[in-house]
Amino acid sequence: MFVVTLTYIQPLTEVDKLLAAHVEWLKGGYASGMAIASGRKVPRDGGVILARGERAELEAWLAQDPFAVGGVARYDIVEFVPSMAASGFEALTTA
Repeated sequence: MFVVTLTYIQPLTEVDKLLAAHVEWLKGGYASGMAIASGRKVPRDGGVILARGERAELEAWLAQDPFAVGGVARYDIVEFVPSMAASGFEALTTA
């Protein structure tokens, strides 16, 4: 499993121009099973994606993000193996 953090490297005005395309790209990640959860950071200086799959596939998918293509975000990937989860989230430990 992976925690991907996005950090905006351009002004929000530039990020917002690509937001609709980014959301459509995320929907594809959910449809494929790669994306598990996503959302904005607070304050809004980037975002977070919880993902699963193979690292090479994840990196290829991230490279297609309109935020990456448009050069408005930097990505950091942390891989981890979930061994415990809160009630209701047990499926995460088998991902």
